Parts: sequence; structure tokens; C-alpha cells
Amino acid sequence: MTTPAVSAGIVPPSPAWRSPLWLFPLTLLWIALIYWLPIIPNSGFQTTAHQLTAHALIALGLWRGLERADLTPGQRRATWLAVTIPYTLWFALAWSAATHGAFRLSATPPPVPLLPLAIFLPVIIGAPLLLLSKRVGQVLDAMPAAWLIAIQFYRVFGSWALAAWLHGELPAVFALPAGTGDVLTGLFAVLAAVAVASGTARGWRTALAWNIFGLADFAVAVSLGLITAPGRFQLIVPHMASINAGAYPYVLTPAFVVPGSILLHALSLRQLLRRRPS
Repeated sequence: MTTPAVSAGIVPPSPAWRSPLWLFPLTLLWIALIYWLPIIPNSGFQTTAHQLTAHALIALGLWRGLERADLTPGQRRATWLAVTIPYTLWFALAWSAATHGAFRLSATPPPVPLLPLAIFLPVIIGAPLLLLSKRVGQVLDAMPAAWLIAIQFYRVFGSWALAAWLHGELPAVFALPAGTGDVLTGLFAVLAAVAVASGTARGWRTALAWNIFGLADFAVAVSLGLITAPGRFQLIVPHMASINAGAYPYVLTPAFVVPGSILLHALSLRQLLRRRPS
């Protein structure tokens, strides 16, 4: 007796949001790995590698978006270089300063607080330039909304804070909110990208909520980092000694990843608001 063939149209397709769920167990495995081998985050390889990968994806995504926009070849090249060159120089400067100990925290802070400056100055300068640029607006209109969201999957690598807490190297008051918020933002980025790619009003609202959640995560992490780290802004003295948050490679997170991600959130919000569903 043979089993009758079932028409493919009768079998309901699996919901699109289920496809990236395998990232959740992989993220847990990654946290277990860096806890078991702390030399991975301590070496700086993780932070540098994932940021270079994100850097390359941003450059490629920008070029693909420019190809979709109604621009001449010369305008595409000029716009790509105008964004990519400063972004590359910014990363090189932050990386060089971090490796030379420029952001290292101490009991006697320098006259100019370099780490807060590295966090907020790029946002203060970059946000108006990117959000008010007509050319950038053309690219955002041509670019799929899922791109700027999915790329922030790299936020799961903020799980180094959770591994450091488990090793007793970071206080829970900072590590748990910051590390958990980063992991959730990274995982939800994939789900939000799938949702907004559906083109529905619900997907648009999901993407908007994800951006707000990601920005709130930074607000909490940066605030807790400033008030728990030694220096002029310290309000909470943890009961345990912790790693120097201004030392390489950890300082690359607040000195480059945080402001860069905030700018990506700003661009994503501008893109979404320009496509507000009726």
C-alpha cells in the first residue's frame, strides 16, 4: 500500500520567524565557550574580528544601496567614499587609542574625560550629518529596511560582559543589564529584520520597537558604566574589584561599537519613519 502524495500547496509553510531561532542555542554555546576560554575576549580578537566584519558589511550594503538609488556613477562613488573613509579612519583612531591605553581609567582622571568624549562626540557630529543629508535619504529609500537591522546581530558579542561576571571580573550591577541587553538586542535584530521584510504594519512596528529597545540598552549600559567605573562620574562603588573598562580590548565597546551602533539605530529609525504604513 502506497502513501498518497500530498500536494505542496496543502502543507502550510513554516513561519519565517522560525528560521533564525537556531541562533539562540548558538549564542548560548558562544557564551559557554568564552566562559571556558576567557582568552578569546581578553585577546581582543573577538571585538576586532566582529567589528571588521560589520565594517565590511556596512561598506558593501552602502554600495548596494547606492546602486539601487537614482544616482550617477560619480555620485555613487563620491557618496560611498564620503561615508566609508571617515568611518574607517574613526575605527583606526579608536583602535589605536585603545591599544595605547588612552582611555584607561584611573583614580585621577585627566582634565578631558576621553572615554565619554569618544562615546558622545561621534554621535553629536555624525547624527546631524547623516540624518539631514539628502543623498543619504535617497540611499535609505532605496535600501531594504531589514539590512540596517539585521547587521546589528553583532550585538550578541556583548555577552563578554556576562562571561566576565561569571568569572568574578565584573560587578553584577553593570554586567547583567549590559550583557543581557546586548544579547537580546542582537538576537531580536534577526527576528525584527525578518518581520520588517514582510512589509506588514506589524513588521514595521516590530522594527520600530526593536530600535527603541536597542537604544534603551545603550542608555542603561553607558549610564551604569559611567557611575560604577572609577573616575569623576562614579556614584556606585562595587563590592568587588573589576577589570579596567578603559583598557583594551574592552574599551572598544564603548569607544567605537556603542556610538557606531547608535548611528545605525538613527539611520534605521529615519528609514522606518519615511516608510510609515498608512
